[in-house]
Amino acid sequence: MKIWQKNIDVDSFVESFTVGNDRVMDLQLAAADVLGSLAHTRMLNSIDLMTDQDLAVVQAELKNIYQDIIAGKFEIEDSVEDVHSQVEMLLTKRIGEAGKKIHAGRSRNDQVLVDLKLYFRTEIESLVINTEQLFNQLIQLSERHKNVLIPGYTHLQIAMPSSFGLWFGAYAESLVDDLAMMQAAWKVCNKNPLGSAAGYGSSFPLNRTMTTNLLGFDDLNYNVVYAQMGRGKTERILAQAMSSIAATLAKFAMDVCLFINQNFSFIGFPANLTTGSSIMPHKKNPDVFELIRARCNKIQALPNEIALMTTNLPSGYHRDLQLLKENLFPAFKSLNDCLEIATFMLDHIQINEGILNDPKYDYLFSVEVVNNEVLAGIPFREAYKNIGLAIDEGTFKPSKEVNHTHEGSIGNLCNDQIERMFQEMKAGFGFDKVAHSLAELVK
Repeated sequence: MKIWQKNIDVDSFVESFTVGNDRVMDLQLAAADVLGSLAHTRMLNSIDLMTDQDLAVVQAELKNIYQDIIAGKFEIEDSVEDVHSQVEMLLTKRIGEAGKKIHAGRSRNDQVLVDLKLYFRTEIESLVINTEQLFNQLIQLSERHKNVLIPGYTHLQIAMPSSFGLWFGAYAESLVDDLAMMQAAWKVCNKNPLGSAAGYGSSFPLNRTMTTNLLGFDDLNYNVVYAQMGRGKTERILAQAMSSIAATLAKFAMDVCLFINQNFSFIGFPANLTTGSSIMPHKKNPDVFELIRARCNKIQALPNEIALMTTNLPSGYHRDLQLLKENLFPAFKSLNDCLEIATFMLDHIQINEGILNDPKYDYLFSVEVVNNEVLAGIPFREAYKNIGLAIDEGTFKPSKEVNHTHEGSIGNLCNDQIERMFQEMKAGFGFDKVAHSLAELVK
């Protein structure tokens, strides 16, 4: 029998269907659930709904359970529905009547809401850390190979000169904007829903500001109905931020798959980082980047999946929301894995420094030649026409000197400014404040 049941056992078939994979998913929320209870019980004590003596034993045992979770010694029993029930039952079993008092003034609805937001904050920090590692690798490669020219393309046709400095640096700056999206998701996640109960508040004089401060949140979800409405919306916004990083990775992976192709031969990787063929002994397949591309394309679909699961729900709690975990939780690991393996692979990338020696790339420099004529005083349209005729007649002579000096061009990458933007964006998360609050809560 569940802790919320009275005298009727739920049919086993119905129970199996409604619980689904929740026990497995909830293990990832266990630490967050205990943190929420540590804050909530201190608040209950402050409004005289828990005695000092009960608070002391509850806090001590919750911290023991927390340490078991961190050590990997916590599990959700088959007879227990979810992590919230497991923690409460375990607490009551160990300390008796005091454990039965921790649920006053809250519902499983706001309990799971605060668990999710605490868990999402942890996952966002992991994503930011791994994004920073990839960002740093890209900036280093941009600087190291800034003088190596490569073809730039429009419509997949040879267009104008580019460089490895521009190519690597472009993806680094893309991650800055992705971090802006993630910071927006962080701000949504970093508001406290605890105290909204089942979505309509409580008759107890709850001190919601106190739990907000104890858990390191920046602010409250003030309106209790909106706090409940935030479930599904929060996940969708976070998925959109993840899909932004994923889009950058997927595009980069596609470039790598093209550039490693023998018809391009711009880059390579050691044989032990590629895969072969069962019948073609010459193959060096970029399987890692093909899988990054596929995984990240799946993650780009995630916001739509969440939207379709929640778009026609009215206000209030609905069991549909339970299934969001199954879509979102595995995506955290998948995206972190992609960031980590991309950083690892780039540490071993091999650069072809003589790409533009091939005459087929001579037309890359047509604009350079046009611009040289303009600098010599010829009107642009006349210069454009002259070089076009030379190309048609086969008399075009490329000038392979590239003198780009404006901000963000081949000769002025502005990587220092891109690094500045990244660090400013990272500083806006406030991870240190959260870490300090939670350390104080569990010490």
